[in-house]
Amino acid sequence: QVQLVESGGGLVQAGGSLRLSCTASRMFFSINAMGWYRQAPGGQRELVAAIFKDDYTNYANSVKGRFTISRDNAKNTVYLQMNSLKPEDTAVYYCIAMTDGSNYWGQGTQVSVSI
Repeated sequence: QVQLVESGGGLVQAGGSLRLSCTASRMFFSINAMGWYRQAPGGQRELVAAIFKDDYTNYANSVKGRFTISRDNAKNTVYLQMNSLKPEDTAVYYCIAMTDGSNYWGQGTQVSVSI
């Protein structure tokens, strides 16, 4: 089992920045990858960014150049730095931890971007 605790969501104006944090209850060496998904009202959950054990990162085309995923192994924490936010980034953001056996999800944190 992996418990994930997220923080950092909120309301920001377009063009602003937010940083999301997700802390895992298990050491990162047992987790293959961690990432962030988001789900807008009425929409499907979509991958935003992921970071793998070898530090390979993957981003949705819509956030490339604006969002950066990183991690601090000592703190079992992964971050999503979001810059140049747009109203279409408004969604609930979910942290995910991917292991050999299962995927684990955080509770979600709301990000709202106003015009």
